[in-house]
Amino acid sequence: MPHATAKVNGTLIADADSYEVVEGNIYFPPSSIKSEYFKKTDTSTHCPWKGDASYYTIDVEGKELKDAAWYYPSPLDKAKNIKDYVAFYKNKVDISKE
Repeated sequence: MPHATAKVNGTLIADADSYEVVEGNIYFPPSSIKSEYFKKTDTSTHCPWKGDASYYTIDVEGKELKDAAWYYPSPLDKAKNIKDYVAFYKNKVDISKE
């Protein structure tokens, strides 16, 4: 069974036994996210086929990683499988999968 984790400075912020991979990014289910590390931001971007993305700043032990994670709260039809799933910038968060 596939397994994926996301860590910041060794602190586990997401842990999933199932996930989606879209355009090379692992999208973690909302239930796998350790919400105490996530803070919604006002940042938004648009993808022509996925829709409008919203962002989280990640705060681990006082270190903030601004807009280090994103998700699609209302994805377009082709991306319904990643509704509210969270992906991370690989240069900000350590992601591994087995």
